[in-house]
Amino acid sequence: MNLLFAIDDNVVKQMLTTLYSIKMNTEGSFEVYVLQKDELKETKMIQTFCKKYGMTYHPIIVDGARFKNAPITDRYPATIYYRLLAQEYLPDLDRILYLDADILIINDLSRLYNLDLGDNLYAAASHSALSSNMTEPFNKVRLGNYEAESYYNSGVLLFNLPKIRQTVKAEDIFKYIEENKLTLFLPDQDVLNGLYGHQIMKIPDELYNFDARMSALYFAIGDGQWDLDWVIDHTVVLHFCGRDKPWKSDYRGRYAGLYKHYMHKALM
Repeated sequence: MNLLFAIDDNVVKQMLTTLYSIKMNTEGSFEVYVLQKDELKETKMIQTFCKKYGMTYHPIIVDGARFKNAPITDRYPATIYYRLLAQEYLPDLDRILYLDADILIINDLSRLYNLDLGDNLYAAASHSALSSNMTEPFNKVRLGNYEAESYYNSGVLLFNLPKIRQTVKAEDIFKYIEENKLTLFLPDQDVLNGLYGHQIMKIPDELYNFDARMSALYFAIGDGQWDLDWVIDHTVVLHFCGRDKPWKSDYRGRYAGLYKHYMHKALM
């Protein structure tokens, strides 16, 4: 299983927590590709962790200068754009699964990883059902992609690399950023949706990108079935979206204890 991350030095421990959760819940061997601007300060820690759990670590240095004109903030550093051009840096693979570092895998990842992507570039989930009915049409107008079925979260992306290499071009991405940089709210995610949203396979977010902030809404739209027990039994990807993160001491979300348990085990 090929896994992809794009991180800086601030979230190494979080990435290792994600990897540990994968190892504990999914059988198989794992190739871990990590996009980074410079060699990470905790490279030795990553190497030691991967050796301990039988994973293979592949650091990939990205030319960060390529994204010098892309909009960034403290919350959205330049690393968020790296996944958009990952195919230019990766070896000759057929597929890879990108994951944000604020994710836990709490059930078997294999079914997601082995999805038949057909002619789609990516598989991803949408959180649109959790927001207002106006979100979808607003995003289509804002991003200029009226053919997209939905607005997709870029935190979990299954890549169809042969198709992506044929279709996704750096010049198109940089042109889109330049022409739309004043309207990009969630920069890399907006670019992905604006250019390629109509070529993304939609996967269920309650299984593969469960927004940990929204338990009450999932319970409501799931007719009372998607409760805590259901999530523990069925959800694969638990995503801690938003500003509040479960590794912070003041985090009080429903899944705080679960995350802290995995992080404690990962860093032992």
